[in-house]
Amino acid sequence: MRRREFMGVCAGAALTAAAGDAVKAATASLPVDAAAEAEGAPFPLTVMLWTVYRDVPFPERLEKVAEAGYHAVELVNEFKDWKPQDFADARRKKRELGMEFDGTCGVWLPLADAGKREAFLKSLRDFVPTMRELECTRLIMQTGDKIPGLSPAEMHGNCIETLKRGADIAAENKIELLIENIDPEENPKYFVTSSAEGFDIVRSVGNPHVKFLYDLFHEQIAEGNLIEKLEKHIDLVGLVHVADVPGRHHPGTGEINYANIFRKLAELRYSRYVAMEFHPLGDPVKELRDARELAVSSARSVGAALLPESSEKP
Repeated sequence: MRRREFMGVCAGAALTAAAGDAVKAATASLPVDAAAEAEGAPFPLTVMLWTVYRDVPFPERLEKVAEAGYHAVELVNEFKDWKPQDFADARRKKRELGMEFDGTCGVWLPLADAGKREAFLKSLRDFVPTMRELECTRLIMQTGDKIPGLSPAEMHGNCIETLKRGADIAAENKIELLIENIDPEENPKYFVTSSAEGFDIVRSVGNPHVKFLYDLFHEQIAEGNLIEKLEKHIDLVGLVHVADVPGRHHPGTGEINYANIFRKLAELRYSRYVAMEFHPLGDPVKELRDARELAVSSARSVGAALLPESSEKP
């Protein structure tokens, strides 16, 4: 099922220690969520939970993700039928495992349709208590499909206006809204298929409570040129999603050079979450662990470039 319907070897011990010290120095000044990433890359890692162990109970799914070395997960609709005790049990389990719910979906009304703006804003307000139950502060949203009879410019403007008003609700409740791109092969009806348009919408909204979810899988299929867009728009990126092309499998199975992506994120001092959202081909724990090790080792290879300028020696 698709989510819209529902991450080097060092030459020797001295180099390894130096790289590790560099990462620790860099992460010391980063936000709490980034510093929480054990053995840290400069950015914390998470797993979109819909991709793994969907047929086992929720607590066991968290245990499997923790076994792979992650300290966060993102949710879609796993909590749909939960009662208050279920939320309490989930909070207790994630604390026991040292995890957090760093992001969730839950508001499904389109942004591109002005006629549904008030319904969207009401749905957003209504969903805030669920986010509090989850102890989650990032809401992942889609723009929705194209609206018949409206021009691209009109839909673009509708997204901006709806998000401006949604940002006020987000600010009041100390949450963040994340919009994402979906490639036209997966959904030819979807409005924002290009990250360029998504970045433009977020920049036009001009509110720090609205960011762009840069899904590298979708963008590679839609347009490619992934790294240049990171360099150009890193200030607008609130979350990165990872899967290889073709097939939506783990990094290294397809055409995206994820080692270079992770190095670039480190060079750009990106400190927000990077989410694994791929379909495992084999053992999910092993593939998640391999992806995590690729992300961490690639970021660490940047080495001294991660050091804050004030800590650099002449």
